[in-house]
This record gives sequence, structure tokens and C-alpha cells, in this order.
Amino acid sequence: MRTDLIRKTALTAAGLAFTGGAIAGPVTTAFAAPTTKPATQTQTDRKGHSERELGVRYEAQPNFYYCGPAATRNALSVQGKNINVDDMAKEMGTTEAGTNSINDITPVLNKETGKNDAYRSVEISTPDADAKQTDTLRADIVHTVDDGRAVVANIAGTSVDTDGNTHSYEGGHYISVVGYRDNGNTVTIADSADPNQASYQISVEHLADWIATRGYATS
Repeated sequence: MRTDLIRKTALTAAGLAFTGGAIAGPVTTAFAAPTTKPATQTQTDRKGHSERELGVRYEAQPNFYYCGPAATRNALSVQGKNINVDDMAKEMGTTEAGTNSINDITPVLNKETGKNDAYRSVEISTPDADAKQTDTLRADIVHTVDDGRAVVANIAGTSVDTDGNTHSYEGGHYISVVGYRDNGNTVTIADSADPNQASYQISVEHLADWIATRGYATS
């Protein structure tokens, strides 16, 4: 896989100007500190392989540029792991500019999962995801969640969840995908940006377009 096409995440002040009224206030207070709010404390549920959701020990990211480590931490929590986000940030090379790409996150997921090939990076290099890329993402999410793991995705831009709420990350962001329903046509997101919107569902088509020009880590 070519890694040079996976666009870097630049968490600049301009990029953190959220739209849609999701989060108000200055950039320095855009993300809440870690919370004990049981936002996505669901148990694994399986119904004829058409849906499954993993239990997440959710934590919000402690600052505006830790979305990469925080998304990875939330993803690993479904495996019962609790890794310090500062330690992961060092391994990923995270700075105030963010975490460069999904290729910096995949090796950490492998290390903490305990298998060198537990995760791989997949890119969606086009400006919009086509049907084949969307089908691949759907299959990857179902396979990974069925394996008891979460997907980590590098996203950018604005999308709308199944409740009609807007989520906007023009400068880039990382999220965890922790479940699916309707055979993967709808997926569950754990989002470290705001504990008040810590968990929501989104169509896999919208997620694929959200990832477009970037990439995701999957089994």
C-alpha cells in the first residue's frame, strides 16, 4: 500500500472551528477533559451477525490535538486495555499539529494488541469514496468488530449522523468505530472530541466520504 497518499492531519486553530453549533468557545476549550460519564458503556451484542456493538470505556481527549491517541485508547479499551494517552502520543509522534496519519497509529494498535498483523492501514485516496471503497470499508468494519476490535479512522470535513446532528472537523480528526447494525450499513462511532456527543451512529457511506483522502486502521 502506498502511504504517501494518506493525507496528514493538521489540527490547526482554523481546522478546529467547528460548524453546526456542535461545540462553541475558543479552540483551547473545544475539547473537554477526560470524563467518567458512561457514554458508550454497552455490552457486546450480536443478533444473527447483522449487528454488534463493543463495550467502550470511553474517555474524552484532554486537549485539542490528542484525538489520535484518544481514539486509539478508546479503541483498545474494547479489548480490556487501558493505555496512557501520553505514552501513546509519544509513540505516534503527536504534537500540537496533531498525529500525522493513520500509519502512525496502526503500529501502536498492533503493539498493544500483541500481534504484529492485528491491524493494517487502508487508504481512501480519492476526494469521495466510490462504491467499491465503501463496500470494502463496510466489510472491514464488520470483520474487525466481529473479531472484538475497533476500527480507528482518520476523517476530515463535515458529516451528519443518523439523528441529523452535524459533526465537523475541517482540520482533521480521529475517531473509533466500535459497532455496526444492519449488516454494517450503519456504524457506531466513539468520538473523543466531546463527551456530550461521545457516541452516535452514521451511515457507512457518510463515513467512507468522511475518511476520503485519508485512511483507517482495521483488522
